[in-house]
Amino acid sequence: MAEVVASATVTSSGSGGSGSGGAGPCLSNGDGSIARSEVVFAAGLHATFRIADDVTVDLAGKAQPDGSRTWDVAGAYANDADVTVVTKEPAGQWFAADFPTATYTAPLAKHPTLGVLVGIFEAKADSLALLGVASPAEAVNATKVTYAPPATILAFPLADDASWKTSATVTGKAAGIAAVYAETYDSTVDAHGSLKTPYGTFDVLRVKTTMTRTVGVVPTVTRSFAFVAPCFGTVASVTSQPNEPQEEFSNAAQLRRLAP
Repeated sequence: MAEVVASATVTSSGSGGSGSGGAGPCLSNGDGSIARSEVVFAAGLHATFRIADDVTVDLAGKAQPDGSRTWDVAGAYANDADVTVVTKEPAGQWFAADFPTATYTAPLAKHPTLGVLVGIFEAKADSLALLGVASPAEAVNATKVTYAPPATILAFPLADDASWKTSATVTGKAAGIAAVYAETYDSTVDAHGSLKTPYGTFDVLRVKTTMTRTVGVVPTVTRSFAFVAPCFGTVASVTSQPNEPQEEFSNAAQLRRLAP
């Protein structure tokens, strides 16, 4: 499930309004950090994301005299496609009983071997956590895995140099086959500045995450960056190819950004 977790951040926290977070008014105090109250996580939100796979990206951006950076992902990329993402109530879904504390579910990027999956999230007072991943429908070959402890995707307040880490054991079934493996998420707010997307320009904090999945004794490292804005949540994300050696890589497996 490693390859899809970065996308979960985007699809779970995108808003469907103009600064409202999609669920009532949102007021940002503009202090350069993002409090939990400045991002709305709930079922029933929707947003459109423009998605491109296997593209070249510029993660370094342009350095500014005040220490910030500017990034631009508003332009067209090869194989761009717009996808409307909707967060849903866990109740009534086939896996709901296994995740009683879940706040909502959201579709993840298509997995190369497991197909379409959904992330199961809990919005806490100080964080957004991934509880598990499952197939949209129950079947003999369905996927349903649980994270113990839940993986922290975002920890609040977000501010420069803030960091958090989760080492989780993932258990359940992948494509109907019993699975047990480990995933470690190591995240840091490593930059701030201005990000231009197809939707508009946002003041953002950039969250760098290194995810290491270990199956048996074989590790696979996936790097990702999430650009988080007050009220709108994650307005763009970039995910690396597996085992990318460079932190600010240029060869992205997927680029997602908020679109009109």
